Amino acid sequence: MTDHAAVIAFCEAQAIGLVVIGPEAPLVDGLADSLRGAGLSVFGPSRGAARLEGSKGFTKDLCERAGIPTAAYVRVTNQADGLSALDGFGAPVVIKADGLAAGKGVTVAMTMAEAQEAVREIFSGRFGEAGAEAVIEEFLEGEEASFFALTDGSTIVPFGSAQDHKRLGEGDTGPNTGGMGAYSPAPVLTPALQGEAMARILTPTVRAMANEGSAYSGVLYAGLMLTREGPKLIEYNCRFGDPECQVLMMRLESDLVELLLACAQNRLGAIQPPRFAKDVALTVVMAANGYPETPEKGGRIDGIPAAQANGAKVFHAGTTLGIDGVLTANGGRVLNVTGTGRTVAEAQARAYEAVDAIDFPSGFCRRDIGWREVAREQD
Repeated sequence: MTDHAAVIAFCEAQAIGLVVIGPEAPLVDGLADSLRGAGLSVFGPSRGAARLEGSKGFTKDLCERAGIPTAAYVRVTNQADGLSALDGFGAPVVIKADGLAAGKGVTVAMTMAEAQEAVREIFSGRFGEAGAEAVIEEFLEGEEASFFALTDGSTIVPFGSAQDHKRLGEGDTGPNTGGMGAYSPAPVLTPALQGEAMARILTPTVRAMANEGSAYSGVLYAGLMLTREGPKLIEYNCRFGDPECQVLMMRLESDLVELLLACAQNRLGAIQPPRFAKDVALTVVMAANGYPETPEKGGRIDGIPAAQANGAKVFHAGTTLGIDGVLTANGGRVLNVTGTGRTVAEAQARAYEAVDAIDFPSGFCRRDIGWREVAREQD
């Protein structure tokens, strides 16, 4: 999608009425601007607005200007300054590569030695341009939750909540990943906390972006930390996210296209707000062995029809279908196996029943997605 002219030519040849840009990289690259310039309706922020995900430092500075609650931070542009800045935080501390790093480039360092290594890694060139700058942040205590909103740049409406599991291992251990599973809604993000997040974080962000000449249109995904002082912004994504999107879509009762087109045409305030089922949706990521470092490609996958026989939904994230009809793994996170139920525990049971029906010898998954809320339901 780096060839904007080719994308425009395809859309015009196929008479495309709405373009929905999913990944973050083309948004940061300005694809939405190019398409809008060609007269096409687009769901997704401009290059300038996509900086909310494309540069963590940009977002932190915006929060500071707009009074949006977030962790204290320092921006650094070289290793020496980064190592020196750590002394002002101590451990634990969070170190982030400034730019897009494909779900990597973030370290929650529990010791100073780990923090120093994270700074060295960012400035070693491992993350390319994403590591030209780093953000060092105060460690926030609390529970994480994801909150979504749709906006056309002026109107902003809530679009559900979720809680994902970033760590590779069960019990939230091991390295950070793009996400090993999620469930929606997230009861920990109560209606009162959602209202506070809208009033103090998301709405001020949309207003600040408009006031600064980069009106934000699309989905705004806020990663929040629920602290004793209330919700604080961890980071923004300018897309629905994976695996959060899967659980949101399983619960959405409204016409998705109508909502996205209304955002693209600046008339979100003229239609009914989104409606979601009360049921819980829970998704389990089946990843290829070696993920997140060097995932094993080519592993055969069987059993998808059996997995979906009882109402579960299997979303394909990193698969390929050969000319022989054999489905194989072709990525790190390969499948999102999703179940629904009246409770998190029920949705979890249905999702893992579907997981167990899939034959994927070179893959693995966490067996505890939703564990915090399942434990709360049992209390």
